[in-house]
Amino acid sequence: MVINVYEQYFKAEGTFNRVERKGALVILISDSEAGNISYKAAVTFFPHRDEEDYGVSYDAYFEKELYNAAGRRSKKREEEFLGHLRETVDELAEGNGFRVIWEEPLREERRG
Repeated sequence: MVINVYEQYFKAEGTFNRVERKGALVILISDSEAGNISYKAAVTFFPHRDEEDYGVSYDAYFEKELYNAAGRRSKKREEEFLGHLRETVDELAEGNGFRVIWEEPLREERRG
């Protein structure tokens, strides 16, 4: 079962496939199957042409696996990953020519 433990939209800067991206969706993903659990930090950048445009295009999608082992979801582990999420996403973003503007959220965070 795949669950978005955390997701939030932010303003962003960068260009991908000749399209300027002004929004980012930041996600912490949990995936459990057959007694195994994995966590990934992910970010996808989208055009966000106006205040109503949340059409996420997944061509500028980047992720990093944080954990993969036998077991199940752990709130303690999730809080630890959330504590380092910005740093991890910044590495993914900067490595691909993007910047997440953390001080300018576009929506409230959601937790699953």
